[in-house]
Amino acid sequence: MYSASDLKKNLKIQIDGEPYVIVDFEFSKPGKGQALYRCKLKNMITGSQFDRTFRSVDSFEPANLQEKKMQYLYRDESNYCFMDNETYEQVFLMDDQVGDARNFLIENLDVEILFFGEKALGITLPNFIDVTVIKAEPWAKGDSVTGKTKPAEVETGYIVQVPPFVEEGERIRIDTRSGDYVTRVKE
Repeated sequence: MYSASDLKKNLKIQIDGEPYVIVDFEFSKPGKGQALYRCKLKNMITGSQFDRTFRSVDSFEPANLQEKKMQYLYRDESNYCFMDNETYEQVFLMDDQVGDARNFLIENLDVEILFFGEKALGITLPNFIDVTVIKAEPWAKGDSVTGKTKPAEVETGYIVQVPPFVEEGERIRIDTRSGDYVTRVKE
């Protein structure tokens, strides 16, 4: 159990049987009376947000969340299929649950899926992925001296800014947290 003094940003708690994450937090102590904890809560299932004030005597149940390592298999119309490597059980996530992670999903990529009980809530990618550039403008002599970048499309359809010397067919590493080019990959 968490007490009100344990509340902080990004803490995951359970209220009325549903998981919430604290997205904003403010503590105030009026001259007389109890301390107040004003929180902006986000429902991790529906995505709805609301403000709520707690008193110092309130307590909270931790959200029953767990992450499972799974492998991305494929995408059909609006579902993304992931498989548990131990049980071979498949889980499908909707487009809105995957969010911007769709830009970095390549077949057989190991990811972490966040579950609340049996319900899959979201996805956590590895920090870096290696992908193949499928479309980029050709490199011209002297381009790298200017320090400019150029857009390049990778196998997932994502467009990333790369140095001018990166060409089609090369493997590059992308930071999935920022979406930025990191380096060329030699294999």
